[in-house]
Amino acid sequence: MGTVELPVVVGVDGSDAASDALDWAAEMAGRRGLPLRIVHASLWERYEGYIPGTAADRPAERLHSEAVLATAAERAGRRVPALKVMTDLAADDAVTALLHAGKSAEALVVGSRGRGEFASLLLGSVGLGIAARAQCPVVVVRGRPENVRGGMNRVVVGIAERERPGEQESAPPSAAVAFALREARLRGGELEAVHAWRCAGPEDHSRPGNHGGPGTRGGRGGHGAHEEQGAREAQGMRGTRGAPATQGERAAQGTREVQSAREAHEWRAAELLDETLGGATAAGLPPVPVAHRPVEGPARKALLDASAHADLLVVGARRRQGHFGMQLGLVNHAVLHHAKCPVAVVPVS
Repeated sequence: MGTVELPVVVGVDGSDAASDALDWAAEMAGRRGLPLRIVHASLWERYEGYIPGTAADRPAERLHSEAVLATAAERAGRRVPALKVMTDLAADDAVTALLHAGKSAEALVVGSRGRGEFASLLLGSVGLGIAARAQCPVVVVRGRPENVRGGMNRVVVGIAERERPGEQESAPPSAAVAFALREARLRGGELEAVHAWRCAGPEDHSRPGNHGGPGTRGGRGGHGAHEEQGAREAQGMRGTRGAPATQGERAAQGTREVQSAREAHEWRAAELLDETLGGATAAGLPPVPVAHRPVEGPARKALLDASAHADLLVVGARRRQGHFGMQLGLVNHAVLHHAKCPVAVVPVS
């Protein structure tokens, strides 16, 4: 029995943003050798049971919906001539219709805002609602024209600390990494893996996620870390010959400790990238050039900076079973609103 080909699904409403999403989706489907399914949602269809057979008798809403789909199908066919195109007029609101279509889709593609969105909104409610709830990868087509057109030859993926496998565990690549690798491979471009870290201050030693603090995957147990810190502080108070340390000696000791901590964090961040991407690049497929980029600073800023020179930014989004609210996180919200290139949100169970 052959493998079922899931289509790339794109939502259209006749807006310029939807046209950009349509072009992007058509090219994605073409690269992957998949059909394209174009969905237009119209609540009018839900409340009308009888559809006249002749155009002269059809309501204006129905004619408009049919025209939107026909125009979109023609545009997609011109964009990728060999593409198989299907259209679907859904009797529902846009978010519900696209979420339903996403249950049997390779990916969902939407524009950054639709016809009914105010220009001041950075991301429309449809795109945000779908990115937060879909069961398949969602691509929000946004950013500068040169990034949307794909002229950067680079895909960026954000690597979170919690994606790191255990000490003896050989984990497969995460869904986000696998998606990013495939896109980079199909585009013939480079994959840039970005992991943001920060050098924690003394007040942060009890917080998780700071590379090496107590309870984090990258560090030692809490007692050993605190004992080492206490020993260093005692040594700094005594000075080098047992006498009370001078202010200059304490300052020099502090500088050395900060530099040592920063080097340790940089090493752990690089190690994390190696572990996360090592299995993904050795899958028997054509190699993809991979650039590892550990960055000191907030993840939001690191990813937004990286988006300026990318064709696509890929991030993972945890989906909790039984939770029906918005499941994105602060960093994903930031990149969806401010990235300079299209953003793919890949659900992670």
